[in-house]
Amino acid sequence: MDEIAEPELSLKILGHQWFWSYEISDFNSCQKDGQSLKYVCYMMVLDGMPRNKQGYFRLLETNKRVILPTNTHLRLLVSAADVLHSWTVPSFGLTVDACPGRLNQLNLFIKRVGVFFGQCSEICGVNHGFMPIVVEAVKLDEYLGWVSNQMEEM
Repeated sequence: MDEIAEPELSLKILGHQWFWSYEISDFNSCQKDGQSLKYVCYMMVLDGMPRNKQGYFRLLETNKRVILPTNTHLRLLVSAADVLHSWTVPSFGLTVDACPGRLNQLNLFIKRVGVFFGQCSEICGVNHGFMPIVVEAVKLDEYLGWVSNQMEEM
């Protein structure tokens, strides 16, 4: 595969039964001893949802959103821990298989700010329909502020 742009940020995506985990390790210089920014995204259930989140989309909202900067060359590295999954965000026009033991790479360039929804589109088991993906695209300065807040919480 020909690379036409050097990515400024890499996002590692790992599919599990039945949730997604994410890691951004490009900020190692800001961290203690090789820590990286890692988080896990589960689907939010309607029961017990906080009052301030009642307006969110049912079966599409996650406990944490994937925050990515706009107008930045991104590299997505996708794999799975257990069975086949498929990381799909239709608004981006992309889908990539997450296969155990295989690392798939995808380039992404988000042009506008917004919230984009997707889900696992592989029949990976009984709960595959409950693996939503929420990507929030923000301007670069907002993204850097979010990263610094996350690093302080670690």
